Parts: sequence; C-alpha cells; structure tokens
Amino acid sequence: MAFQPYQASMLALGKAPSVIRETFEYGIRRAAEIGSENVFDFSLGNPSVPAPESVHDSMRRLMEEMDSVQLHGYTSAIGAEPTRAAIAEDINKRFNAGISAQDIYMTCGAAASLTVTLHAILCPGDVCMTFAPFFPEYRVFVESAGAKLIAVPADLAQFQMNLEALTELITPETKAIIINTPNNPTGVVYTEENLNAFCDLMRTKAQEYGHPIYLLADEPYRELIYDDKTVVPYLPNLYDDTFVCYSFSKSLSLPGERIGYIVVSPKMADSRNVYAAICGSGRALGFVCAPSMAQRVVAENLGKTGDLSIYRKNRDLLYQALTDYGYHCIYPDGAFYLWVQALEPDAKAFCQKARDYELLLVPSDSFGCEGYIRIAYCVTTEMIERSLPSFKKLAESYGK
Repeated sequence: MAFQPYQASMLALGKAPSVIRETFEYGIRRAAEIGSENVFDFSLGNPSVPAPESVHDSMRRLMEEMDSVQLHGYTSAIGAEPTRAAIAEDINKRFNAGISAQDIYMTCGAAASLTVTLHAILCPGDVCMTFAPFFPEYRVFVESAGAKLIAVPADLAQFQMNLEALTELITPETKAIIINTPNNPTGVVYTEENLNAFCDLMRTKAQEYGHPIYLLADEPYRELIYDDKTVVPYLPNLYDDTFVCYSFSKSLSLPGERIGYIVVSPKMADSRNVYAAICGSGRALGFVCAPSMAQRVVAENLGKTGDLSIYRKNRDLLYQALTDYGYHCIYPDGAFYLWVQALEPDAKAFCQKARDYELLLVPSDSFGCEGYIRIAYCVTTEMIERSLPSFKKLAESYGK
C-alpha cells in the first residue's frame, strides 16, 4: 500500500469548514474592512448573555481558596464524583428520573457527549437517523464513527418530528436516532404528543427488530424556553434506552469552557456495560477528564441560567419585524434561532444577496432542508435594531 501522509477524509473536513464557521470568519474579515458596527452577523450560536454572576463568584472563590494543584489537576476519568452526584441530584429533583452519579460521564461539552456516545454504540454498517432540519455536525460525528446518517425529511408544516416519514425509512440496521429539542436550527420545541408517539414507534420497532434502538437526546438548549406553556419532558422518563447529551454552554453561557455530560439511563438494557463502553470510547477519543475547574463551577450553579429575558426580547423583536416585512418565519419556542423561508428557492443565493446588505445569514442546505435560512439572535438587541432596515431593504428587493 502506498504511503499516505494523512487521512483523506480528515483532509476533506479540514478544507471544507462548516458554512456556519465560514460565514462567521467572513464576518470577521468584513468587520475589519468597514467596522463591526456595520456588519450584522447572525451566523454563530455563541451566547451573548453573560454568565450568571454566581459563576464568576464560584471561579473567584475556587481560585482564592483551593490549592492550585488540586484545583487544576486531573479528576477521575469519568468526572469528579461530587460533581456527578450533584448533577444527578439536580436531575432527580427536577424530573424524578432515578439517576445516580454512576450513570453520568463528564464531557468537554455536547459535541464530545455526542461523539463519545456514537463511537461507543455504533458499529460498521449501522445506521443512525435524525430529523431534518438538524445540526450539520451530526453527519460528521456519525460518519467518523463508521456508520451512516439518514435524515428523515422535514415536516414543513410545523417542523415537528416527521413520524410518517420515519416509519417508511427506519430499518433493522437502525441502531440509534438523535433528536434535538428545543431544536437547532428552528427553535421549535417538540410537543409531548409528538414525543410520546415517537417513543411508542421506537419501542414497536425495537421489539420487531429484536434489538434496542438507542435514543440520543441532544439537549444543550433545554433551559432556553420562553413561553410558559412549553414543556420539554425528560426523555429517559419516556423511553428506557436513552442517552442524554448535555452541555452547559447555553444555559450558563459557558461555551468556551467546554463542559457537559452524558447520562446513560439506568433503565437501559445492559446499562452498566453500555456505560463501560462510554468510558472506553472517551478513552479512545482522548476525552478523559473534562476540565476540572469547570466541573466544580457547574456543580455549584446547577439550575441557574443567564438572563433569558434578553433572548426572549430579541426573538420577539426580530420575529415581529421580519413578519411585518413579508418574511415567513417559524415561531421559535426556544433556543436562540429564527428559521425563515428564503425569498427565493436557492437559500445559498439568497444568503449571498443578503451580504450586499451586510446581513450574514446561514443557508439551510447543510441542515438537510432546502429553501430556508437560520438567523442566530444570540446577539445584542442593539445590533438587531440596527439590522432591521437592511432586512427591510432585502425584502423590498424581492418585491415585498
């Protein structure tokens, strides 16, 4: 076999960054040219609400009171036991889920939670499914684990899970399904009725195929819900074979600290061996011992969030204005994204034209759904207000 200096698939990934990151990098270059105040960058889901002051208090106190070697040293590979115990206690207090510290594995954020879990459970030839529109990196995570991702076509009416299409596409090769609610990119929260029907279908198919079908609940946006009537059930309470892949990046505005966890439901078939496979996957991927100081900080701030009223204000401002200008917007119950139908069939061309008005938007193609754009409104309210004339001019250029 001829010598290869690097893996071709990794080279391809490195030379083809995500459209989200490409748009973000374009925004940096454009801001240097014309001033950041003149560029309206809605590309990246980077929290704009400050972390709670209690997070800063925890950091300061830990640095002042703890021995530096202990504070910054390794924890157990699976995470510090006091942190895992505190998280389990918080989960049980909120959801009565019967979770213990031994069911939790600390990770470097939700991306690590997903990749560790997928590498633990997927084998060559397996299929993992998800519902369009979906976070584009799911495909990277699944394929890097040696499996195939199949996207279930979107429910274009309400952007709930399309269970009719799932029934047609699911096969005995289906090992796992990833769901994400509140959803990135739509901001939609799946209804209890939709979730219960989905779990019933999963149980039926698992029994028919004679093997578990794992549910990966990707939950970085769980706390980012803005309407009192909206509820996200705790998925392990609805379906036994569930992993929860969680991150504190959004709730505590700590994306750069890279801290999250995996819950392996104790109701899962063969749960202790599955947990051991999670540990082995984390070891093989190099995700051993999540950031130690961050573990201690989140343990002291469970149940807290940044000021979510700012995101709610941004949502309401942007949704109302764009609707008034003639855009068709999907109402977001949570997360911090607005899903908007492009004003021409080609979403990429629409986003390119939007750049003429210094609007940096993300086309929907890589999310598995054509003809829409994602707008991340986790930006300052002032930037949204400054951007509105540009959105109006863009709509007018299409005859709106």
